[in-house]
Amino acid sequence: MLLHGFMDTWRTWELVLPALERRHDVLALTMAGHAGGPEAGPDPTVASVTDAVEAAMDAAGFTTAHVAGNSLGGFVALQLAVRGRARSVVAFAPPGGWKPGDPGFEAALAGFETTRELLPGVLPYVDRFVSTPEGRRRATAHFAVNGERLPPELVAHLMRGAAACDGAPAFMASSRRDGWHLDAERVTCPVRFVWGAEDRIVEWPSGAARFREEWLPQAEYVVLDDVGHCPQLDVPLEAAELILGLTAS
Repeated sequence: MLLHGFMDTWRTWELVLPALERRHDVLALTMAGHAGGPEAGPDPTVASVTDAVEAAMDAAGFTTAHVAGNSLGGFVALQLAVRGRARSVVAFAPPGGWKPGDPGFEAALAGFETTRELLPGVLPYVDRFVSTPEGRRRATAHFAVNGERLPPELVAHLMRGAAACDGAPAFMASSRRDGWHLDAERVTCPVRFVWGAEDRIVEWPSGAARFREEWLPQAEYVVLDDVGHCPQLDVPLEAAELILGLTAS
């Protein structure tokens, strides 16, 4: 099962799907409150988003699954492990690992808020904007290093999906209110964390501090050079191999 990041959609995994589908039945869903996903309600939280993912697993007949998630999806994947629904977890740059008081959390939210402010002015021109490598690089610079290599239609979709993420303001408010909590003692499946060394949203290593020092020091940590917040977009073949390497263990 594949879980996308905040303000994203299932199509962030489009480039890794062929490699994964040769080995597995794959459920790539759009999470609650995101464009094309179920309604999130007035107060979306990590717990309620995870509830909705569990409901989708049940509907698809997945009692458990190998779960890979990027950003918010990575943290939800860990919550599924807490609930006993994950056979393994590959978490690509999940949030929540900042130490208390680390300004990285607010900086990440500020970046998303700026994106939401800017997108409405860009959307009327999005197809023309992403038609050139330079346009794609600029459109994806916040979360990818190699965005100019991405298909124009995929970049346009990701931009439109972010603009249509109606649950974003309420989820940001709840995350500020509730913080990030992980009952790590209940995570018993294999866990692999993957970080891009050029991540501008959840920076390595500060964004992983609590995972490494407090919650899951026994997990595997992989750092990819010249990769941003979304390895599945920057290096899709390597991202697929990192997932498949754990599902085969």
